[in-house]
Amino acid sequence: MEATLTINQVSRRSGVASSALRYYEERGLITAERAGSGHRRFPRFVLRRLAFITFAQKLGMKLDEIRTELDKLPTDHVPTGDDWKALSGRWTGRVDEQIAQLQRLRDGLTECIGCGCLSLKTCKMLNPSDELGQKGPGPRGWVENLGSSRESC
Repeated sequence: MEATLTINQVSRRSGVASSALRYYEERGLITAERAGSGHRRFPRFVLRRLAFITFAQKLGMKLDEIRTELDKLPTDHVPTGDDWKALSGRWTGRVDEQIAQLQRLRDGLTECIGCGCLSLKTCKMLNPSDELGQKGPGPRGWVENLGSSRESC
């Protein structure tokens, strides 16, 4: 088994495009050595870092946040199970919040969209005079109201 992998091998094995690998290296998320020919050679443990990056992105983390987390891992050797456990343990709250948001979304789809009223006059999602705009950007009523008990439309 080779100690290092080419960019094509890493791309095939991780499912991450070569262009993304170069970008991640440029951003400091992963590292590579240069062979005598100038080609990138990646340590095998880069595959675990890429798996981490992929999952972190699915959780909605930005690359700067991911780099901050990855900076907590050793870069000169393969991180141990304890290293990964400590890193992933910090995600628990974030994952729990995302689960709660998805449950509110699911419930809202059933309660609001699923009610079938189609009435802009009586629907609880109506936002007269843009009152919710004062609470901040985005779908404030949707996010804030889905978790509460509401009367049906």
